[in-house]
Amino acid sequence: MVPLSYYLVLSAVLFACGVAGFLMKRNIITIFMCIELMLNGVNLAFVAFAAHWHRLSGQVFVFFVMVVAAAEAAVGLAIIISVFRTRETLNVDRVNLLKL
Repeated sequence: MVPLSYYLVLSAVLFACGVAGFLMKRNIITIFMCIELMLNGVNLAFVAFAAHWHRLSGQVFVFFVMVVAAAEAAVGLAIIISVFRTRETLNVDRVNLLKL
């Protein structure tokens, strides 16, 4: 049996890696993947708490978070493709949506 603290430490490491990548990277795709990494870290914490307390509510909440993440991935990738087609770059420093 793995203690709850191990899962929470792994969850915190995943979330921290996502935050660090989000703050340091300049590529839109990498930033998008870091957001997904943060969501997965939070989902791991929800599942760990649900298993620890023998409740199903945490796992149900994770299911809804995954549904929202899938919708966000579809819409986000569509926006990224649109930005790339119009600006021909994925660097957030070079993408200025207020200029034509």
